[in-house]
Amino acid sequence: MNPKKILNDQFVKLLLESLGDGVFTLDSDGFITSWNPAMVRISGYGVDEAIGKSCGLMSFSQCFGKQCPINPNKCGIFDSGKVDPTECYLKHKTGRSVPVIKNARVIRKPDGSVIGIVEAVTDLTELEKARKKMAEDSLRLGKLYQFENIIGKSHVMQQVFSSIKAAAACNATVLIQGESGTGKELVAGAIHFESDRKNSRMITVNCSALPESLLESELFGHIRGAFTGALRDRKGRFEDADGGTIFLDEIGEISPLIQLKLLRVLEEHSIERVGESKSRKINIRIITATNQDLFQLVNAGNFREDLYYRLKVFPIYPPPLRKRKEDIPLLVNHFIDVFNQKAKKQIRGISQSAMRLFMDYEWPGNVRELENALEHAFVLCQEDQIDLFDIPVEIRQFDYYPRTPDPPPPWTRKSQPAQKLSRELLLRLLTECQWNKAEVARRVGLSRAAIWKYMKKYDIPLKAYPNQFHE
Repeated sequence: MNPKKILNDQFVKLLLESLGDGVFTLDSDGFITSWNPAMVRISGYGVDEAIGKSCGLMSFSQCFGKQCPINPNKCGIFDSGKVDPTECYLKHKTGRSVPVIKNARVIRKPDGSVIGIVEAVTDLTELEKARKKMAEDSLRLGKLYQFENIIGKSHVMQQVFSSIKAAAACNATVLIQGESGTGKELVAGAIHFESDRKNSRMITVNCSALPESLLESELFGHIRGAFTGALRDRKGRFEDADGGTIFLDEIGEISPLIQLKLLRVLEEHSIERVGESKSRKINIRIITATNQDLFQLVNAGNFREDLYYRLKVFPIYPPPLRKRKEDIPLLVNHFIDVFNQKAKKQIRGISQSAMRLFMDYEWPGNVRELENALEHAFVLCQEDQIDLFDIPVEIRQFDYYPRTPDPPPPWTRKSQPAQKLSRELLLRLLTECQWNKAEVARRVGLSRAAIWKYMKKYDIPLKAYPNQFHE
């Protein structure tokens, strides 16, 4: 026998054995002639059990639009010459169905006669598990963000529920403004899962967690070589959310560059990956949230005015807990049920003295602080009822600290009335503020852009020079 042919045969055998995908061959009559180890793993049939049989052994659920035929001569591959990659199921030796992708090619001699067939099978079992997990996670998220999980019967909460329903029924950009711990993410989730986009993804990005360069790549993606360490193309979170919703938390923390790029997304419904000039169309719903007063940031020149009004098409204001104290008993009962399941305890409720303390406390950390206080109580409580001394000490001793009047929420405060600036007044303010335009804007209740316009109108340069405005 030709030594070269023996070497080639050994090489092919080793190659087939090393493949992770299943590969088998059939002769011109449609009977199996080789069967690699991956096929043994995927199908459960050993080599001796498969050789000489047709591929009907595995009863593929989809082949040329129908089930795999028992008679090899009736297989459509001899006519078509190939099977394009097809997602289907094969029947394992044990009888269970295995999700796979199969494809095949007919091998012919130069004269067109058939030598045989090569078929490849990719096991999708792990992918199927991942798909099921994603579906379960989506269902779990849907349940998490249902209205039932935003607890409240107070009038202010009923207004929030009405706003959520109205926002869910449209595609407008939503700005959720509220103190930390008031449930802004729950509101965003409820809007998404009550909307027509509920079967698509909701992507959450905390804008304060990343510096500008990383946030830009995280949101918009990048192409290979866009910066040091960009070894491959990468989709951003906007593309991940295509067809669904993206929730941008802490939106007041984004830099001027990200503000400009976000404005373009809102205006053009497209993005450009970092390092790329190609525009990519996206279909997303944008919901943002902040615990800051964006209007004050606009006045201070730290947030674009045009972006602010783009984001604030439909504002929602989750109230602080101190403004809806009638909801505290409902929240307490809810969290007791949650922690009973987690801690495998059977705590029935909370004592009157503890509840009285909860009702008197101001809750600067809002619902999140209440939840943490009850979790703390569950650790200490040895009875069937939470009592005063199970509650964190800082809550029990809050009366020892000086109390200050509760300021109105930042988004309800009246901004300083704008002044009409004369050239003389503007020059005086610029001098007093050491030419800091943002500080001048704060003093007169205007935006920094307005200050620039006045300076242009009065022919005042953006930067002062020594003795320029002195006699």
